[in-house]
Formats: sequence, structure tokens, C-alpha cells
Amino acid sequence: MRDRSPTAFTLLELLVVIAIIAVLAGLMFPAVQSVLERAKKVQAKNDLTQIVTAVNAFYTEYGRYPIDPTITTDAAATYGTSGSPSKALFDELRGITTTFNTRKIVFISPAEDSSQDSPKGKIGKDGQFHDPWTSAYVIRIDADYDNQITPNPYGSSGGAGPDPLRQGAIAWSFGKNGVLGGGAATDTTKFGNEPGSAGTFANSGDVISWQ
Repeated sequence: MRDRSPTAFTLLELLVVIAIIAVLAGLMFPAVQSVLERAKKVQAKNDLTQIVTAVNAFYTEYGRYPIDPTITTDAAATYGTSGSPSKALFDELRGITTTFNTRKIVFISPAEDSSQDSPKGKIGKDGQFHDPWTSAYVIRIDADYDNQITPNPYGSSGGAGPDPLRQGAIAWSFGKNGVLGGGAATDTTKFGNEPGSAGTFANSGDVISWQ
């Protein structure tokens, strides 16, 4: 009997295998993206909780919030993407400056990357704390000390609780689309659209500290 040497794959067989792998990869991609997106939301929620906890801890320590005392409305005490830059606020909370944090207590210590303008999940070159999608977290503080936040950024019917909110400080992330609520992204080529309506929390990818 003659030995039969192993035969190589034909070009057609290789193309079939490659096609099968491509189909399987295509089916898995949305599932992987969904898992990654959920992980980013969990990270954002943890960051927001730390921010609000730090602001409230500052109030407990000093009997005031780490903001300019001439600011007397909650809307004016809004920092981050949709307000004033949050660098000064985080400098106080991190014990870097002593304008209000006279004892240089470190209330929050997020990771930092000063080589990037908007690093994911870190303090950037601009001194702001950025979410996992690179937008700066937004913080609103009870500047008039009436134990409530006015206005709720999503209004009274946007699915994010009543307006006003019975909070001393709130924080939120715009999520994947980079805008308040659902709808079109600021950069559709990079982020794409989200379900839900613009300015409405319900069905959006936003992450908030108070729910």
C-alpha cells in the first residue's frame, strides 16, 4: 500500500473558512460593543458618586461649598461641559489650591493625564474630570443654600426626577453622544446617535448621580 500524503486546503476552502470567521466576527461585534458601553456607564456612575460625595464632604468640613461666594444661583454654579470650566472646583477638591480648602484636604483623587486635553476617565490637561467618552463631567451645586438644586438639567418631565431636586450637589455625564439626553451626537462620525429625545434623560445614554 502506498502512503497518502496529507492534502493542503484548496483556495475555495480557505475562502469559505475566512467568510465564516468574518460572519461570526460581525455577529459578535455588537455584543462586544454593548458590553464595553455598559462598562463605561458603570465607571461613569462611580465617578459621579465620588464627585458628589467629595462636594458634600467639603461642605461637612467647611460649612460651605468650594465655589465663589458671589455665585448665588444654582444655574451659575454649574461646572463642566455645559457650564464654567471645572478646573477650579477640582483643584479645591483635590487639595491643590487653598482659596477655600485652607487645610488642603484631599476630598477626591481621580487619575490624571496632563498630556491629553480630554483623557477618558481622568483629569486632563485642562484640569477638568472627563468621562469615559472624553466629555467633562458636569456638576451643579446648591449655591443659594436652600437644600435643593434648581433647575433639574432635564426639567420636571425629562425622566430624571422632579424639578427642583432635593440635593446639595448633582453631577452627570452626557454619555456616548456627547449631548444632554438622546438624539444626534456632537460628532456623528465618531459617536453616532442615541435613542431618546434631546434634553430628555429617558431612553438616553446619559449617566446621572441622583438616580
